[in-house]
Amino acid sequence: MKSIFNNFFTRKENLLYLLSAMIPLAFVTWNALLNNFVVERVNFTGQEIGILHSIREVPGFLSFTLVWVLLIFRQQTFAFLSLFLLGFGVAFTGYFTSFTGVLITTFIMSVGFHYLEPLKDSLTMQWTDKSNSPIVFGRLYSIKAFFTFVSLLLAYFFIKVLVLDYKDIYLIMGGLVCIIAVISFFMFKQFESKVKQHNKLILRKKYWLFYVLTFLSGARRQIFVVFAGFLLVEKFGMPIEDMLIFLLISSLLSSYISPKIGKAIKRFGERRILQLEYTLLAFIFVAYAFVDSLALALILYIADHLVFSLSFAIKTFFQKIADPEDISSTTSVSFTINHIAAVILPVILGLLWVGNHSVVFIIGAVLAVTSFVFSSLIPRHTDK
Repeated sequence: MKSIFNNFFTRKENLLYLLSAMIPLAFVTWNALLNNFVVERVNFTGQEIGILHSIREVPGFLSFTLVWVLLIFRQQTFAFLSLFLLGFGVAFTGYFTSFTGVLITTFIMSVGFHYLEPLKDSLTMQWTDKSNSPIVFGRLYSIKAFFTFVSLLLAYFFIKVLVLDYKDIYLIMGGLVCIIAVISFFMFKQFESKVKQHNKLILRKKYWLFYVLTFLSGARRQIFVVFAGFLLVEKFGMPIEDMLIFLLISSLLSSYISPKIGKAIKRFGERRILQLEYTLLAFIFVAYAFVDSLALALILYIADHLVFSLSFAIKTFFQKIADPEDISSTTSVSFTINHIAAVILPVILGLLWVGNHSVVFIIGAVLAVTSFVFSSLIPRHTDK
């Protein structure tokens, strides 16, 4: 048993699996309780939720600074530090029930999250062969979805069985992630990359299509993350217990389908998979705009969640066209590009939401159609 335990910390894929598991353990807990927490404890409206998510996305916009941070820290070391910050921000969320307090804890959580995500993606692409990358990403997304399920199940248990307050749940889950981050830092061996990465910002003309798809993905993602769940709580009055059960079902389905998406990308190529994603998203967003039934809204939410799982095809497309030494720098820059719209859109869309929520989802449909057009420009040879 001791040998198995020690061997776990000597395999780089286990490090990727661990990071994929710990991110949702903290972030999903924060996100799943957030809408009910801010409405019930801090009296948020659509305007405040828009501001909050814009602040949350500022560290994502600044992800390009990761290039310079890595002049001081190794990628692996900083990944564990980022994981600790993610857990720390979540742990203290429930103890600050003012608008300013929620903004501060959200910002700390977001710094950890938005540095950790590009680090995880960068390490995955550096340590994985191009031919097998869709399969590996599929596994990582499946693990992420499974631990999303675990996080939601624990949150439901804490609320319904133990009758814990929001602050207690945040402290338990965030604190657990902090502890695991510290243990992992000391236990995992230091893995080296095959190719030395650039330690400067990289913007190359040949990556322009990847940049555009990443930007549009960030814009669309905000509409789903910020407003799809908020619609269920504000318009249909969905209680936290029902919300958690619903999210449990969604995460289980995602855990099942993600490995199959990886195989589909490997078989059919990134272009076809992304075109399928954007076509389905356009219809889903239009339906969101006019939905007047909770049952239909729930179906749309699950469909939206599953369809967005197809988006990691953007990452495997980049890996196929990238020079190996560009991966770390370009991944951090891509997170900044992804969050340009994310910093601005939630506030603007939050104001539009107050007047007419349908406009928000119509904008999402337009973005999906635009993404379809650009995905058609992916070269056919990258499918091989």
